[in-house]
Amino acid sequence: LNPLPPLWFSFVLTGSSVWGTTKCQTNNYCVTLHDGTITAEAGLCAVISCSFTAAFTPTHIIWYKCDPLKTKCEDSVFDSNMDNDKVQSGFKGRISLLEPDVSKKNCSIIISDLKESDSGLYQLRVEETNVPTEAFTYTVSRASLSVTGRTDKCTISLSCHLYQPVLESTLTCTAPGLCSGSQPKITWTWRKGGKDSQLTGNITAAKTENLTAVTQRHSSTLTFNLSAEHHGTNITCQVSFEGNTTREETVTLNVNSHRAFNACNGTAIAQEIIGSTTVKEGDLLNLTCRAESFPPSVVTWTNHSVLGIQLYNNTGSATLEISNVTAEASGQYTCTATHLNTTTLAQADVTVICKYNG
Repeated sequence: LNPLPPLWFSFVLTGSSVWGTTKCQTNNYCVTLHDGTITAEAGLCAVISCSFTAAFTPTHIIWYKCDPLKTKCEDSVFDSNMDNDKVQSGFKGRISLLEPDVSKKNCSIIISDLKESDSGLYQLRVEETNVPTEAFTYTVSRASLSVTGRTDKCTISLSCHLYQPVLESTLTCTAPGLCSGSQPKITWTWRKGGKDSQLTGNITAAKTENLTAVTQRHSSTLTFNLSAEHHGTNITCQVSFEGNTTREETVTLNVNSHRAFNACNGTAIAQEIIGSTTVKEGDLLNLTCRAESFPPSVVTWTNHSVLGIQLYNNTGSATLEISNVTAEASGQYTCTATHLNTTTLAQADVTVICKYNG
């Protein structure tokens, strides 16, 4: 293998790219690495973007992690020939090439399941496997990686929909970061009044979305039928990464809380009038106004001055009936739904078709 170049070797800046600055040790051996330090959080992953040129066609890439106590970078952390005997045990299986075809001169790597001990400088070497003399180590530029402790949080979002007579709610827990390496473990706990309660909802398997070649989003959902007994319950989502790194978030359920049920907006979800607004004289006019909300809305019919009207009020709905309807019943009817501090209206234009004796 070729030794490292002598200290007097001249280094020349040759330009820059979207990845960083290109530096050359000769006109034939150039490498482009990220400018500055790449920062990432423990448990996630980091990408070292890299491209190179060489006087030969490499078939083999090696990455070293530099030991500050040594003059040369010789601790191998990745070997594209899968020579695990030479790779440090702590890095085995955690580093891979973004472009497996070495001939394309893309030396970018992704390091998964990061540890704070991964922080440091990384150096590239390329080789022609069948020609031992065809090899080169790029000492002109090294990639700098800084791995910090976890600072971000997992997030919990809630959505709900009213399916009479229950409100089905779904809590979604999304793991922090978009590059998590190994799939994290997501668990739910349910606690009320200082005591753990059994989760009665349906917990789906963790879901992984591949956003790009190197980014993923991990999430888990909990679906349950919300009721008054859930008031004051704390639901906690905990996300555990490799290396005993965890993050958690808790939401407190409050059946009257706009904040807890932001997806429902604290207002009527939907309001509709059911029934035919065109009837024949002498028939039955039957209209039901329904408002889907949580808590249930107070629903009433207003602006009705026609004799013979009967009203049937139920939770979240009201029914208007006129038997043996006459032409005088034609006109506009208004349904009012009051939910907390919000009032919504729905209107029906009724047409009564007269009968003619023939």
